[in-house]
Amino acid sequence: MEGLAIRASRPSIFCSLPGLGGDPQRRPPTDGFLRFPASSNAADNTKLVVNSSSFHPISAVNVSTQASLTADFPALSETNVKEERMNGEKKADNIVWHESSICRCDRQQLLQQKGCVIWITGLSGSGKSTVACALSKALFERGKLTYTLDGDNVRHGLNRDLTFKAEHRTENIRRIGEVAKLFADVGVICIASLISPYRRDRDECRSLLREGDFVEVFMDVPLSVCESRDPKGLYKLARAGKIKGFTGIDDPYEAPLNCEVVLKHTGDDVSSSPRQMAENIIFYLQNKGYLEG
Repeated sequence: MEGLAIRASRPSIFCSLPGLGGDPQRRPPTDGFLRFPASSNAADNTKLVVNSSSFHPISAVNVSTQASLTADFPALSETNVKEERMNGEKKADNIVWHESSICRCDRQQLLQQKGCVIWITGLSGSGKSTVACALSKALFERGKLTYTLDGDNVRHGLNRDLTFKAEHRTENIRRIGEVAKLFADVGVICIASLISPYRRDRDECRSLLREGDFVEVFMDVPLSVCESRDPKGLYKLARAGKIKGFTGIDDPYEAPLNCEVVLKHTGDDVSSSPRQMAENIIFYLQNKGYLEG
């Protein structure tokens, strides 16, 4: 026997190495066999065991003295990741949604409430965070589980890499919307409190949730009132030109057209109090059945 011939699924790489009887001038075999010559030394006659799972076709590649050969193994095909570009970044397309053994209705039954997103939007200084806190406390007192995603708080962690440019604001809202969706799926009443000035971005978040699970709350407070409060001193800086692209000054705020709840500033200390505004939201939730399992 001159050597061992192994049939490959297609002609691949022809090896010409010292000790294997190779000739650098020879052409690769055209019959699809990889040949290993028998050793002339009896001491080197090592037993070689071959079975159908031991060999796999090898992809033909262009190699240089510094390149490595990469095998194309069908047995590992499930790990081969196809990629596409999304916003300039590679995105794997071999990901599959894994269903949980515990469904949303099970979690809602456990909590005796229905998960949803309360999206509080309005100008800076309109009272969004204050109402969000009052709402969270009032629901807690009723034995309901909530979590608040405050615009400023989220920028300390999840969105700390984002600025206030238009495209970053869109990404800021998108991320918060995705996180809020997860809370709602758990069965938690998620309260998102942030300016979110553009209708398109808010509508995108609404589209992530089931019909009715996105409750848009508009803090209808005049710019003059918000500016007179100016709790962070931002309006003063914006008016002085030290902050560019500030909502309500040199960047627009698009008020909701068809929101579920409008909290209008009336100037009355009772109707405009954070507690009363929170109760107005709770009244809506009760009517829609979100405070029961």
